Amino acid sequence: MPFDVEAVRRDFPILSRQINGKPLIYLDSGASAQKPTAVIDAMSHHMAQSYANVHRGLHRLANEVTDAFEAGREAVAKFINAARSEEVIFTKSATESMNLVAQTWGLANITAGDEILITELEHHANIVPWHMLAQRTGAVLKWVPILEDGSLDMAAFDQLLTNRVKLVAVAHMSNVLGTINPVEAIIEKAHAVGARVLIDGCQGVVHLPVDVQALGCDFYAFSAHKLYGPTGLGVLWGRYDLLEAMPPWQGGGEMIARVSKEMITYAEPPHRFEAGTPAILEVIGLKAAIDWLSQIDREAAAAHEVALYKRAHAGLKKINALRIYGEAAEKGSILTFSLGSAHAHDVAQILDRYNIAVRAGTHCAEPLMTRLGVTSTVRASIALYNTEAEIDALIAAVEKAQGFFE
Repeated sequence: MPFDVEAVRRDFPILSRQINGKPLIYLDSGASAQKPTAVIDAMSHHMAQSYANVHRGLHRLANEVTDAFEAGREAVAKFINAARSEEVIFTKSATESMNLVAQTWGLANITAGDEILITELEHHANIVPWHMLAQRTGAVLKWVPILEDGSLDMAAFDQLLTNRVKLVAVAHMSNVLGTINPVEAIIEKAHAVGARVLIDGCQGVVHLPVDVQALGCDFYAFSAHKLYGPTGLGVLWGRYDLLEAMPPWQGGGEMIARVSKEMITYAEPPHRFEAGTPAILEVIGLKAAIDWLSQIDREAAAAHEVALYKRAHAGLKKINALRIYGEAAEKGSILTFSLGSAHAHDVAQILDRYNIAVRAGTHCAEPLMTRLGVTSTVRASIALYNTEAEIDALIAAVEKAQGFFE
């Protein structure tokens, strides 16, 4: 059965918006995806009809919203096939999820002389926390290079992976090049030398099926807002035995078992890592996004996205001054390019005149920009609600943009 993109688009109110009489073309979902009506309605309903704080009240509203909140945790656990819902921790962002691991597991397990292995493909959220950890502990940060096609240099990875490596932190899918990394092989090799593995799944969880038990990783982090859910919410999945051994990160309400003048005892995971009032409505919104996605044939949606990427790639490749970055064999629906000597910001602003929303800049991946030899690029990130007509409009607009710089 073919993927019905028009039916999907009807679930997204913003996609019917027109600007100056022309439709909006949104190709910036890699930064933040649009929200279906199901998410908007779920959050609005609980704000209007069933809102209170969670876990603390005994009245009807508190019980209703607590049940809805914890149903969100169960939904996430099922979505990524966690062994138990207690392995799912809610944070404010995927960035916070990775910082949590660095400042709890990392400080407890990384010491001077240990090595942390990351790649040239990483987002700053999967770089800066490890820099900070290395500075605090005396550990050494080492980098896996990429090949010319944007794939990881696995021969270099094998050479860098020694018994000094205590953590490997790698993106499931690059936010800039769309490269899908061979995380299963990376995890298996890392575990063979005793290292733990954290996967940045912000792009991967959107475009790929994720089964954390099958992957065998130790930590998996992602954000709600890229998965058609709300902002202000991140997820950290961790193996329960690791979470159970990790010290608390932030102190306050909810994360304690007992508090007295003389001593404190801490709650079991996940609540140990969820100090204070959580993002209640956002968790409810994420559950609504997951429920909505569960009604979609995700395999068909992925094929639709890849077909659109190939269409965009073929069309843009014909523009003489245009250079596409990242041509790995295993690749998702992210297309990053530059147009001659034009600055990426200028290109993006011209595309905006045609109501085409793309990303321009370093994409929070400055080491990768350095590796590519550029200061910025333009990124078109394709989602399941994009269409062939929108891709054709992008190609036509880039062709017109070229004329501004000749």
